[in-house]
Amino acid sequence: MKRLIASRVSGVQPFLGRVMFDKARALERKGEKLIHFELGEPDFETPQHIREAAKRALDQGFTHYTPNAGLLELREAIAEKLKKDNEIEVDPASEICVTVGSQEAAYLVITCTIEPGDEVLITDPAYYTYANCVRMAQGTPVWVPLRKENDFRLAPEELEKQITSKSKMIVINSPSNPTGTMCGKEDLREIDEIARKHELLVLSDEIYEKLVYDGNRHYSIAALSNNPDQVITLNGFSKAYAMTGWRLGYVVASKQIISELVKVQQTAVSCPTAFAQKGAVEALRGPQDSLTKMKEEFERRRNIIIDGLNGISGLSVTKPKGAFYAFVDMRSTGKPSLEIAELLLNEAKIVTTPGSAFGAHGEGYLRISYATSIDNIKIGIEGIRRVLQKM
Repeated sequence: MKRLIASRVSGVQPFLGRVMFDKARALERKGEKLIHFELGEPDFETPQHIREAAKRALDQGFTHYTPNAGLLELREAIAEKLKKDNEIEVDPASEICVTVGSQEAAYLVITCTIEPGDEVLITDPAYYTYANCVRMAQGTPVWVPLRKENDFRLAPEELEKQITSKSKMIVINSPSNPTGTMCGKEDLREIDEIARKHELLVLSDEIYEKLVYDGNRHYSIAALSNNPDQVITLNGFSKAYAMTGWRLGYVVASKQIISELVKVQQTAVSCPTAFAQKGAVEALRGPQDSLTKMKEEFERRRNIIIDGLNGISGLSVTKPKGAFYAFVDMRSTGKPSLEIAELLLNEAKIVTTPGSAFGAHGEGYLRISYATSIDNIKIGIEGIRRVLQKM
């Protein structure tokens, strides 16, 4: 009998955060009340002015195909934002592609640039999507270890150790999911120099750029690069504007790369949703006060959850500089991260993501999202304390 499923799919791994989410939903259908720390989704509503813009578009019959690369009006708004916020200047007509979320953006980029046998350098731990996209392209993920004793910083010297003649791309994510760490300006310059020397592409996922704390500043490697045509920037609307369900992201790259991306997007999804793109224009050009309020609230939550978790005997958490995750060191328990996550779910009704979801160096950790209320955070901390005391 012929193979039913393509072999390239066999290496694709389900995300353990979603696995835990599905288990939680099964318990909730039975009437259980749970504390959700597993998914990276802001608990805020999409700001009213953004929703109103999408409603107006619907009322005006804006429900048809758009250009495959997205509305030019939205690409122009993205270009304005890139120049103002990131010091990146691009042609909106040829160097931006609007995508169905930033995850599709990553998929498009890797599909269009990675060939069978190519190696892609990815930090460990890192968000699961990158490695799965590489496997789908029949490339090979190569892991660059991040170490807690180094605050999970991507050390350029560790990166260069992993480069071979098969290396094609470096993937960076700053601020990082799951650790919340950030690349400083000098780190990015060193990474850019390594990429230039070895003729590598750099894929920079900047989806959390607006969620940075303690006066830290986000830097875009494309603005610092001596070879900007080798840098591809990903971003989107899900995290900064609480628009996860709108599924809108974008890729910023050279004209040569974008033209190929648009062909693949045309084949896969045709174009992003029309009226949602009108909402995204309003997100970028409209008032930004809701973004500021969300960031301030996330910073308050971060301080509470980090202090609370570090106050539990046996736990240790490095204070994140950005995003909305605490990457909790549970290695003192001696148990695998999936086992700990299931124990917390079953005994305390607390849903978390096992650190092993993010790579081998994530084993022994839990990712806890503080994109939930302070009341839930306090209840969750006490639940974790109780379970660990029993252990």
